[in-house]
Amino acid sequence: MTTLRGVARQEIEPLEAIVASHRPAALAVICGIEGPSYRPLGACMAVFEDGRTVGSLSSGCIETDIAHHAMATLETGAPQQVRYGKGSPFMDIKLPCGGGMDVLIVPRPDRTVLQDLVRRHDARRPGCLTIATADGALSLDDAGETGPAGNGFAIRFDPPLRFLVLGAGPEASSFAAIVQSMGFPNVVLSPDRRTLQEAEKAGCRTHHLAEKALPEYLEVDARTAAILFFHDHDWEPPLLVPLLDSPAFFVGAQGSRRSAQARLLELEALGVPSEARERLHGPVGLIPSTRNASTLAVSVLAEVLSEASARKA
Repeated sequence: MTTLRGVARQEIEPLEAIVASHRPAALAVICGIEGPSYRPLGACMAVFEDGRTVGSLSSGCIETDIAHHAMATLETGAPQQVRYGKGSPFMDIKLPCGGGMDVLIVPRPDRTVLQDLVRRHDARRPGCLTIATADGALSLDDAGETGPAGNGFAIRFDPPLRFLVLGAGPEASSFAAIVQSMGFPNVVLSPDRRTLQEAEKAGCRTHHLAEKALPEYLEVDARTAAILFFHDHDWEPPLLVPLLDSPAFFVGAQGSRRSAQARLLELEALGVPSEARERLHGPVGLIPSTRNASTLAVSVLAEVLSEASARKA
């Protein structure tokens, strides 16, 4: 998954697996990259004493060897750094991408610290995990970025992208289904019962909009994208005003160019400042004038992820 910054959702899963298990485990982390790489800096993998693994650090070419080294660290109790690819002493293990990769393996990482990190993540709070290279000691801070940090290596964990899908009809339910299938947290808010039923079939959380207002319990953070799929555009301004005033990194609405212009004029009449109106993406989607609900869903998701990637860069 793309993130605004930090590592993707799948990087937290190996840590969650270690926290949930009582078996001895080692944590393997990509701490250095030279040239191209299949996985990003900070990618994680858990290796358990019984041989089970969670996560991956490549396309499958080094995981068996990482597990071998991880088992050795469980015996010695000492962290180990292993080099793969360019500059590696292991000539028989090749990285197809042609780059070089350093992997830090930490035996028996502190489960208490990892549990605190998982709790932060579940509460949609960022956290930065620092691993001391010498002894594998873990520490957790609010701020920090992925990369070398003092005498260790830091990994920033941001909350996953979350989607608020507001609207009625097949466009809303199709978009909700695709983000749900990709594992993104989401909530579908609609005045239309059929739209909610279709979203529930896909496994989405839903909320019936009985009035033209965001529910009070809904918290919008900087890792949230909100997209409106209304054919009845009267629903849009009361929902867009608070969304454009929120920290959401992406706010978009479907419709024609004419409806997009009318939408902006109405927001201006409601007193929404120009800098807030400029945040609104519309007509939303990278493919112009598509009339197919599934194509629109892919088009909108591509635009949101493109914006997320641009912010990360």
